[in-house]
Amino acid sequence: MPPRHKNSQLRQRIAHEAARLLAEDPALDPERARRKAADRIGAADNRHWPSSAEVLEALSQEQRLFRPQQPVALRSLRVQALAAMRHFSRFRPRLVGPVLEGTADQASRVRLHLFADTPDEVLLTLLEQHIPWEQRERPLRYADGSRRAYPAFRFVAGEVAMELVVLPPQAYRNPPLSPVSERPERGADAGQLAQLLAAMPEETL
Repeated sequence: MPPRHKNSQLRQRIAHEAARLLAEDPALDPERARRKAADRIGAADNRHWPSSAEVLEALSQEQRLFRPQQPVALRSLRVQALAAMRHFSRFRPRLVGPVLEGTADQASRVRLHLFADTPDEVLLTLLEQHIPWEQRERPLRYADGSRRAYPAFRFVAGEVAMELVVLPPQAYRNPPLSPVSERPERGADAGQLAQLLAAMPEETL
C-alpha cells in the first residue's frame, strides 16, 4: 500500500475515533479527543493526525448516519441559546462551541462568552434571577501564546445545560482562540444566531 494512502487511512481512523469520543463525552474538545484517539490507535507521529476540523467533519458524518434526530436537537439548543443571550444582553453575549458549529446534540452544553469588568456583575444577575449555579474555570489560549483561565458559571435552563464564560471587555475585540480553527473565536451575536435559526431546513422545525 502506498505510504500516502496509508497515511490518509490513518488520518481517517483517528478522525472517526475522535468523533466517537466526542459523541460519548460532550465535555471533550476536538483537540483533546484527537490526542486521545491517536493514543488509542498508537499513532505517535502527529504529522499524520487529522486537523480538528476533520474531526468535526467526521462527527457530522456520524450524526447524519446514526443520529437522524440531531438537527432537531441542534435547533432546540439554538433556540435556548438565543433566549439566554437575550436574557444576558447587557453583557454582549456571543455563542461559541458545538451549538454554533452545528455538531451539538441533546447532551451538549450551550456555551456563551459574556463580557464584564468583573465576574461579580454576572454573578449578581444570577443571584437576582434566583438561578442556581456552580462555578468552574475555563482555560483559554490567545494568539500570543498566553493561556488564561476565566470563571465559568454553569446552570440548567429547563433541560439544557448552560455555561457562561466571563471575559474582560477587551476580549470582545481580541477574543481567545478557537480550539477547532486555532483562529480568534468571535462566535455569533444574537442577531447572527437568529439568522442561523431562520436558515435551518424546515424538517428541523
